[in-house]
Amino acid sequence: MRILLICGALLSFLGVAAGAFGAHGLRPILSENMMGAYETGVRYHLVHALAMLVAGLSAHSFNHPVFIRAGWSFFVGIGIFSGSLYVMSLSGIRSLGMLTPLGGIAFLIGWVWLAWGFWSSTEMKNSEGSLS
Repeated sequence: MRILLICGALLSFLGVAAGAFGAHGLRPILSENMMGAYETGVRYHLVHALAMLVAGLSAHSFNHPVFIRAGWSFFVGIGIFSGSLYVMSLSGIRSLGMLTPLGGIAFLIGWVWLAWGFWSSTEMKNSEGSLS
């Protein structure tokens, strides 16, 4: 889980850097459509990098392996979803957009695993103010 937290923190850093690069370096040279795709990649990158941190901290707190699966699913999603949008925006190769939904599926799987982890966590069920 330590590596998951490190990756989540580094991906958060890279998401901020990608956003700044887009706002200050790419806006003048990309078409409006490609800039929109790039910004979508950044937005999902940042949200899911933070979700990786939540998953890693939850794995540590609740000792449930499904949180690790959720975190790595977010990692894969960032690589495929955001990565395909970044490369498509910068290269103009629109066919890379066909990969984007696969990353979206990885994100969705991660959210389901995260929810399942919270739902099935013994520590949460036994704690005061539980979700049930």
